[in-house]
Amino acid sequence: MSIRKRKWTTGQGVKKEAWVVDYVDQKGKRHLRTFARKKDADAYEATASVEVREGIHTAASDSVTVAEAASDWLQGADELGLERATREQYRQHVDRHIVPFIGRVKLAQLGVPTAREFESRLRSEGRSEAMVRKVVGSLGSIVADAQERGKVSRNVVREMRSRRKPGKDRRAVARKRGKLKVGVDIPTREEIKSIVGALQGRWRPLILTAIFTGLRASELRGLRWENVDFVKSQIHVRERADRYNEIGSPKSEAGERTVPMTPIVINALKEWKLATGGKGLVFGNGKGNVESLANIINRGLVPPQVAAGLTNKQGRARYTGMHALRHFHASWCINPKSAGGLELTPKVVQERMGHSTITMTMDVYGHLFPRGDDSEELAAAERSLLA
Repeated sequence: MSIRKRKWTTGQGVKKEAWVVDYVDQKGKRHLRTFARKKDADAYEATASVEVREGIHTAASDSVTVAEAASDWLQGADELGLERATREQYRQHVDRHIVPFIGRVKLAQLGVPTAREFESRLRSEGRSEAMVRKVVGSLGSIVADAQERGKVSRNVVREMRSRRKPGKDRRAVARKRGKLKVGVDIPTREEIKSIVGALQGRWRPLILTAIFTGLRASELRGLRWENVDFVKSQIHVRERADRYNEIGSPKSEAGERTVPMTPIVINALKEWKLATGGKGLVFGNGKGNVESLANIINRGLVPPQVAAGLTNKQGRARYTGMHALRHFHASWCINPKSAGGLELTPKVVQERMGHSTITMTMDVYGHLFPRGDDSEELAAAERSLLA
């Protein structure tokens, strides 16, 4: 490789100069890269020489744009047979956020500063912290896919993220969202009692199962009778239904789990099995197909709250999402036995909820675990120490 200074005069008589990096890549192809400043040429020469020696260099002239790399990535997702909902989410990240901002940028010219600027622009354009994190993650996957295809030598998105403290982005999102609050995000014990007392008809077994097993709405919608074990009083979570009512495997390995059933759930499901014949989906619609989430919320979750008087000032149900029942189940697992809870360890709670990591469990529910340092515990510890 060599660096030389080039001088020329334009057709209008203007004198110009630039620094040119002249080199041959690992395929024997000659390239010229021009820079306005010598230090930029020196930096490029140093990086390119290492990449050529390692056989991973991609010249800007041979590079594809971010939009082209994104297209390859989406095609790969289709070929892998990922869930439709996942593929649609990826496509939205590309079409609505990535291509409009940096679609024309070539991967070989995508540096850490450009990636950082893209991240900042997403925020300035009104994207939430959670969305920014997801879109930047998709950009990182796009570059990683292009790297595997030999179209770029570095993954600048991963480099950018590796420089940050572990969990910084996740904690920033959590701070903005705030902690889950009992009576706001999580139904209280008294509210759950009121809901249970108002349940009736075909929705009763579904809502009871949601409350006392903590299954996600998608897992309830995809539950089959063959995975309900009355002998061992267990539910085996093996499938889930996505937003398009297509049934597939849980989104993570941890999502596939076994959850114990309480007596009220066992009795309700036995009665429901006798009433429906016990074939196919446990909570299917009238035609035996996947029940829509909207129907479950509007016909199963909202009416018992209204009947029990659990409404806001406008007379609407206090909890409008099935995840509120999942949150309650987690709090029930965490609460001490003296407060009517199960007092399970964080690791068991993680497994029960199907979280991929215990970090996720603690990020969401850590503030609900007993601290062990309230006034009574402190007084007892003091007495023991000074006795």
